[in-house]
Amino acid sequence: MPTPTNESEQSALSALPDIPRDEDGPVFKEPWQAQVFSMACLLHEKGHFSWDEWATALGTTLQEMPDDTEYYLCWLKTLEQMTLAKDLVSEDMLSARKDAWDLAARNTPHGEPIELG
Repeated sequence: MPTPTNESEQSALSALPDIPRDEDGPVFKEPWQAQVFSMACLLHEKGHFSWDEWATALGTTLQEMPDDTEYYLCWLKTLEQMTLAKDLVSEDMLSARKDAWDLAARNTPHGEPIELG
């Protein structure tokens, strides 16, 4: 994870609710969770949103989702909503990418990495 560059960013990142972590930082059960986390960090670094903006949007998603929702599914939903709202991706592009991943997953033997063709 990129290191926040100032106290405000460090404070905002530490304020993210319920982020699974251990003494070394964020922890992930699956590779896709780390990828979603990394994408959010990269979009922040590129200036597409502030940590405060991300934390607010993620908090809203967490409140809207059922209590038993996987934490990083909330990150994914927030990332999709923010990239759509900021015109970083279109609905059609997002839908096509989801369909491509679904097809790749269905055609990948169990235990093998999923790769887009």
